[in-house]
Amino acid sequence: MSEPLKLELDRSAKTPLTEQIRKGISTAIESGVLAPGARLPSWLDLAAQLGVARGTVRTAYEKLSAGQLIVASRAGGTRVADRPAAIARVEQPPDPGSFLERYLEMTAGPAIFQMGVPALETFPATLFSRIRSQAVRAESSAPAIYPDPRGELDLRREIAGYLAVARGIECSPSEVIITGGYASGLGLTLRVLGLEGREAWMEDPGFPFTRRGLELARLSLAPIPIDADGIDVDHGIHHAPDAALVVVTPGQQAPLGPTLSLARRLRLLDWAAQTQAWVIEDDYLSELRLNGRAAPALASLDRAGRVVHIGSFSKTISPALRLGFLVAPPALASRFAEVAACLAPPPGPAVQLATAEFI
Repeated sequence: MSEPLKLELDRSAKTPLTEQIRKGISTAIESGVLAPGARLPSWLDLAAQLGVARGTVRTAYEKLSAGQLIVASRAGGTRVADRPAAIARVEQPPDPGSFLERYLEMTAGPAIFQMGVPALETFPATLFSRIRSQAVRAESSAPAIYPDPRGELDLRREIAGYLAVARGIECSPSEVIITGGYASGLGLTLRVLGLEGREAWMEDPGFPFTRRGLELARLSLAPIPIDADGIDVDHGIHHAPDAALVVVTPGQQAPLGPTLSLARRLRLLDWAAQTQAWVIEDDYLSELRLNGRAAPALASLDRAGRVVHIGSFSKTISPALRLGFLVAPPALASRFAEVAACLAPPPGPAVQLATAEFI
C-alpha cells in the first residue's frame, strides 16, 4: 500500500482494540475499499501507525487470516485474499398475491377486532414476568445438556392434566410433544405420518395457513364443505373415500365457527378406523368458548388411535411465545419423539418452565 491504512480507534469504547482493527479491515475488504491483492502494512508497521501494542495488531491479523480475508507470505507480505466481489443485497418485497404476502398482512397487527390476539390489558404481565425470571434462573443453574426433544417434563405433565380436565383427553406426559406453535405441530405431524402424494380432506372454507402447510407436504387437497354441524363427513366419504388424512377444527370451526356435531364426530372416527386414515384435530379456540364449557375434544372419543390433537398457548397467553403442543396416538408416541429430536426444537426450557408454572 502506498498510503497508510486509515483506521479510527476509540480507546474509550468497550470493544477491544483488536476487534476494532479486525472489524475495520474486514469492512474495508467487504465494501471494496481494499481490492483483492491489495497489500496491507505489516503488523509491526500498522502497530506503529496506530500507536498500539504489536500483539494487538498481530492478533487482529490472525483473526482475519483465519476468516480467509487476508493471506500472508514472506515473499509477498500480507495481502487481501482473492474473493468474489460482494453482492449488494436488497430486501425484496413478497410477490403480489403470494402466501407470504398474505401471511405478513395477517400478522401485521394487532388491529382492531383482529382474531387470534389476546387482550394485553387483561394479561397478568407482572406475574408472568416474575415466573419467567424464576425459570431463567432455574435454567441457568441446571446442567448444560441437550433437552428432552419432547419438551420439559413439568410442562408436559401440566398439559396432560389440563387436557384430562378441560378437554376430556386421557393421555400420559410421554404422549405430549411440545412444539413451536400450531404450525410446528402440523409440520411435525405431517413429517411423521409421511403421506406425500395422498389425498387429504380440508375444510372449505378453512384456515389458509393449514392449507398451505398441506400443499407444502405435497398432499392433494379435497375441499369439504362446512354447514351448521361442521365439516360434512358424508360429503367427504362420497367424494374422497380414499383420503389418508383429515384436518378439522371440531371445537370451533375456523373461520365460520360451528361445533362439529356428535353424530359427525362418531361418523368421522368410525370411517377413519375402517380406512386407516389419520385425523389432525386443530383445537382452534375451544378453550375460549363463551357459551359455556367447550365440547370435549374429538381425541377424547378416539378409541382406534387415529387422532393427533394439536393445541397452542397463542390465545390463552401470547402468540409471541410460539409455544404449542400435540398429543400423539400411543402407537406413534416414540416415532414423534424420534422425529422431534431431528427437527427444530421448541422454545427454550425457561419459556416452557414459566408456562408450566403459569398454567
